[in-house]
Amino acid sequence: MNTTSRTLPDVRDGLTQTERTILWVLHNTQRELGGRSVPTAMLYGRVLEYIDISQQELIACLQRLGAGDHN
Repeated sequence: MNTTSRTLPDVRDGLTQTERTILWVLHNTQRELGGRSVPTAMLYGRVLEYIDISQQELIACLQRLGAGDHN
């Protein structure tokens, strides 16, 4: 997958491929943890299995998506 397709929003819902991957991993991890909150470090490690992203990029994406308080 090229970089452009990872950063352009999808016309259906406005999510980029990166955001979609993060949300998918977050959902699956929450389900594994019985609905509990997912530590950012755990999420980051699991997201890295699918995409190359820095910690800062992950946190910025989570803030944009409103997936927790990461100030």
